[in-house]
Amino acid sequence: MDLSPSAAAYLPALREGRWFSALAPAFADQLVALAHPRRLESGEALFLRGDALEGGLFAVVEGAIGFSGVGGQSEHAREALLTLMGPGTWFGEIALFDGSPRTHDAHAVEPCVVLQVPRPPLLEWLHGHPAHWHDLGVLMSGRMRAAFAALEDLALLPAPQRLARRIVAMARGYGERVADAPAQPRLQVTQEQLALMLSISRQTVNQLLQGLQARGILRVQRGEIEILQWQALCAERF
Repeated sequence: MDLSPSAAAYLPALREGRWFSALAPAFADQLVALAHPRRLESGEALFLRGDALEGGLFAVVEGAIGFSGVGGQSEHAREALLTLMGPGTWFGEIALFDGSPRTHDAHAVEPCVVLQVPRPPLLEWLHGHPAHWHDLGVLMSGRMRAAFAALEDLALLPAPQRLARRIVAMARGYGERVADAPAQPRLQVTQEQLALMLSISRQTVNQLLQGLQARGILRVQRGEIEILQWQALCAERF
């Protein structure tokens, strides 16, 4: 259900994103002109794995979207929360290149607003302005860099460093926000969500967070982490 203002009303949130803020005005203006807002309630699906591509390109302008996957036999299936995307973040560009169905589930983890740029008119515009495919390639390459970094952390780092790196990355908007450190000193994330992202138990996440809180680096509250000492948290990553 769409109860939101026009897409142009969300320009301040869009300009917080590194990718959008670097676009040529012609492409940025066209994305806003084609976009329409969608308001999602907490837990509502934006799209599911295997869905067709009517949605096109998306941008989060309020709240957060979580991307997840499920693997294993039905009776032993496990869910992995891959990432959370907040305001200023664009996604959906891979499907514009290959035309394949969605590869993961995308749900609102809190009430949020997403701008949706439909695929057909966007492809039609890009056909007449092919130089801007490069901009979408830049967006996709940034996503690939973040994915490789997460895989490297999972393979090589112990749980305390993985947790610190993930909190720092989330505070920086995974490198997709114009502001660097920290873009979000308060993170709306649960211990269960962190556990799913890091492939460790919720109890381990709780123990690690309590240790950081005892040292005055973080303040942990229900569903929220407040960063108190940014430099100290960054040092925990190494």
